[in-house]
Amino acid sequence: MMEAEVLSRRCVIMRLVDFSYERYQKALRQSAGAVVIILPKNMSTMPQDIVQQFMELEPEMLATETIVPVYFALEDDELLSIYTQTLTSSSSQGSSSAAEVLIHTATANGFQMVTSGAQSKAVSDWAITSLEGRLAGTGGEDLPTIVLVAHYDSFGVAPWLSYGADSNGSGVSMLLELARLFSRLYTYKRTHAGYNLLFFVSGGGKFNYQGTKRWLEDNLDHTDSSLLQDNVAFVLCLDTLGNGDSLHLHVSKPPKEGTAQYALLKELETVASNQYPEVKFSMVHKKINLADDTLAWEHERFGIRRLPAFTLSHLNSHREVQRSSIMDVRSVKLSRNTKLIAESLARVIYNLTEKGAPGDLQIFTEQMQMQEEQLSSVVDWLTAQPRAAQLVDKDSSVVSTLEYHLGRYLKDVRRHYVKADKRDPEFVFYDQLKQTMNAYRVKPAIFDLLLAFCIAAYLGAWPTHLTTLYKIEDRVLLTLRMKCMVLTFLERSFNIV
Repeated sequence: MMEAEVLSRRCVIMRLVDFSYERYQKALRQSAGAVVIILPKNMSTMPQDIVQQFMELEPEMLATETIVPVYFALEDDELLSIYTQTLTSSSSQGSSSAAEVLIHTATANGFQMVTSGAQSKAVSDWAITSLEGRLAGTGGEDLPTIVLVAHYDSFGVAPWLSYGADSNGSGVSMLLELARLFSRLYTYKRTHAGYNLLFFVSGGGKFNYQGTKRWLEDNLDHTDSSLLQDNVAFVLCLDTLGNGDSLHLHVSKPPKEGTAQYALLKELETVASNQYPEVKFSMVHKKINLADDTLAWEHERFGIRRLPAFTLSHLNSHREVQRSSIMDVRSVKLSRNTKLIAESLARVIYNLTEKGAPGDLQIFTEQMQMQEEQLSSVVDWLTAQPRAAQLVDKDSSVVSTLEYHLGRYLKDVRRHYVKADKRDPEFVFYDQLKQTMNAYRVKPAIFDLLLAFCIAAYLGAWPTHLTTLYKIEDRVLLTLRMKCMVLTFLERSFNIV
């Protein structure tokens, strides 16, 4: 326990409510045998101040190099029992007399924590999967294309606990709902618009948008025919859109008046002010910094290739800790934000402002309305399983289910892969991200010394009786009787029951 002064070679157990970076650093400095952090089963019930504190500490934990293994475990009755017993044992030693401490130390139970599994090693054959699908526009050959993008992987200090509800389960769920809504509009001749719609669900978003990088290379460098090579109106990346009462359009270059990008900016302002006045909409301008190791937002991948792109998010900055945390388990404003963005896109695609449509006109109503239950079920499905890039391979149910949903609404759904460069990898994945830890109840070493002392005392107290026993009994029987006598002695001396 953290209450102990000396932690060397001890397994330190702490609950999330007791966690602090100072305590964590103390365990590392004293070379603890291991650190086990107990998380609640339902993290959405945790007080927001504790959640925010841990979110802010996660980057520090990831950046700290240590030889001490750190484990995260979801609480259950057995684990809480171990925690309680260990806490009681530590507390009693600090408030008792020396004799009481000695007796308690000799008779108390301890726990030996043992993990099973091989040593972690680098994975050399990983593959990241991305998916694309499209809705073809009508009215000509060289139609403008609108690209909608969302990365599906999550990230956190513990990959197996990274569920990414807001980042970026919200973006993927919204993209699927937008695909459903516009596929219905494109089904009818009267509402079949003059824009190609290209949908891209990218993998490796948390690793510098590797899926998007490879997709752009495939479409711009390795083929002669691609919608990305022709007339791209804009690329809209959807990222962390499940919470908050703000929407920010992150741009690397402010859009010019008269362009499709500028039209989307104005339509987002119109819909927000007329239909959702509680939402504060703004544009955030940040230039691409190629000197950084990682890009800030996904749209920067497209900006580097001279494609007009921006990212919509309820976060004001790419540095917000919610984007990479195991505490990201809630998404409560997704339905409203999906409606707002769907209405804004429709106003751009059908040029409603120039046609004189009022700002409060709603397109997606009655038979065309958004299916909130389906949107919610997709979010629940995504957040029911960890989606760290290390865990999602090409045969994963995450990939196959996303592919199925895209196939319901879009045409030409296909996969794109990023495979490891074995000679010069940009990043390395490791296995053994999940292990079983066994707890064995043990007595302290002083108990063995005390037991030996009792045996010696008993042998000295009744030598004649023991000599007679030795003559008429074999060694095995003598040993059994001695154990019984020692236990009787202990029972009388320490009242052990």
